[in-house]
Amino acid sequence: MEGIRYVIQNRIKVLRAERNWTQADLAERTGISRQAVISIEKYKYTPSLELAFKIAQVFGVEITTVFSPEEDSK
Repeated sequence: MEGIRYVIQNRIKVLRAERNWTQADLAERTGISRQAVISIEKYKYTPSLELAFKIAQVFGVEITTVFSPEEDSK
C-alpha cells in the first residue's frame, strides 16, 4: 500500500519580491549561498527544518506562510 506523497511548496520568490530583495539579499540574511536560494525556489532542493525556520524568521513570518505541503498528484 502506497501512502500519500507531498511536495513542499514555497512562497520565497513572492516574499522576496514584496520586500524588493534579490536572491543574494536573502542568501546573505540567511547565511546560505545564492545558489541554494535558487535551488529552493525552483524546487530542486528542500531545505532542512532548521533552515526553513531561519528563512521564515528572516522574512518575519510564520513558517506556514513560507512553506506548505501539497499533495503530489503523480
